Amino acid sequence: MTGRSGPSVPHVFSYESLVHAVAGAAGGVTAMTVFYPLDTARLRLQVDERMKSSPTPVVLAKIIREEGLLAVYRSWFPVISSLCCSNFVYFYTFNSLKEIWVKRQPSTNSKDLVMGFISGVVNVFVTTPLWVVNTRLKLQGANLQNEDIHQTSYTGILDAITQIVRKEGVLALWSSTFPSLLLVFNPAIQFMFYEGLKRHLLRGRTELPSLEVFIIGAIAKAIATTVTYPLQTVQSLLRFGQQKKGLESRVLGSLRSVIYILSQRVKRQGFLGLYKGLEAKLLQTVLSSALMFLIYEKIASFIFQIMGVIPHVAD
Repeated sequence: MTGRSGPSVPHVFSYESLVHAVAGAAGGVTAMTVFYPLDTARLRLQVDERMKSSPTPVVLAKIIREEGLLAVYRSWFPVISSLCCSNFVYFYTFNSLKEIWVKRQPSTNSKDLVMGFISGVVNVFVTTPLWVVNTRLKLQGANLQNEDIHQTSYTGILDAITQIVRKEGVLALWSSTFPSLLLVFNPAIQFMFYEGLKRHLLRGRTELPSLEVFIIGAIAKAIATTVTYPLQTVQSLLRFGQQKKGLESRVLGSLRSVIYILSQRVKRQGFLGLYKGLEAKLLQTVLSSALMFLIYEKIASFIFQIMGVIPHVAD
């Protein structure tokens, strides 16, 4: 185990947690920008019932043909802003918990899972309004066919927030909170596998090669995404504004709403409808997550080196 230079006082406002948060935010923003069109294809497949399951290149070609080249980068800024805040909150919370809880003790997969879960819960309550807004902006003006969805006309993030609060109430900004809370298992599972694989590969070494970081980041995200994908579909629909008669409580995305949406998706499209868009989601999240972890590790390592700080590493 590598020690820290200077006295070690676990603290939620530590310099080390801030470095990890900044590096995680930068990695996430860069990776999402590179693979953003894949996320556009995934979201369209999830909410547009008219669009049949097709290979990702076919979906992107259809969007570009019908709506123009820039359509695949629609609402890029709100998404990037939300992702930057989300990654900052998650990485800061995770590394603060790691510093406080793990301290000088060996870390384990179970500890990683618990820390990832707690970090996810904090992240959901802090950033859900941003994700509700960017989901609506991303689909605004899209050529959709879904009887449960009503188009919007927002001019930007602040206008969207203002209109949602005025027309639907402040709690509408936390639509999809329930499935989002269930989905905290996604990053928790991802971080558990990533940290576990990283510890295993780091034995006898101080730093992993870039290729290994990329690979374990991809593996961790692929597992987490496949396990939780049906709930991600529910989350997307609730964020956009599911307004079907009989769906009594979409605010906060209650368990009843989640079950209703899942059952309707199976009824209309079959069991495989729950995984519609999974290919695009795996391409986007696996590649972007792998790139994010690679950039995150490099930025954090670089900052620690130039500042002469040796970060805490659990055995």
